[in-house]
Amino acid sequence: MNQPEQAPEAPVQAAGCVLWRRSPVDGALELCLVHRPKYDDWSWPKGKLKRGEDHLAGALREVAEETGYDAAPGAELSTVCYMAGDRAKEVRYWAAEATEGVFVPNDEVDRILWLSPTAARHRLTQPRDRALLDELLVRVFERT
Repeated sequence: MNQPEQAPEAPVQAAGCVLWRRSPVDGALELCLVHRPKYDDWSWPKGKLKRGEDHLAGALREVAEETGYDAAPGAELSTVCYMAGDRAKEVRYWAAEATEGVFVPNDEVDRILWLSPTAARHRLTQPRDRALLDELLVRVFERT
């Protein structure tokens, strides 16, 4: 007897930001990368949404939780879809300017780095995160 097909699970919904600031030293553009010891990777601050949470609110919450910084959201960037284990994950991103805050290491993120776009490109673990960096530079800072 045939088993009825199960509908595929909906993708995990997540949100994050490509967090930036102007260097306090020389005013140059700096991007914030987070290091997650669980995955030993460098990426943008992001995370799963809470039940019923708006994507932008979730993105700003994740930035605050992972980096200690408040952020002023700007342009919405691309949504990134990928497999996380055996389940699809869909992450909506925004460009966001860091306003104020102080990083304190926590269980999820043990380090952050503020890097130039070139240094961030080399440090990011996933190619999909590099594409978001390019999008930020073109759409927000009008650089190619």
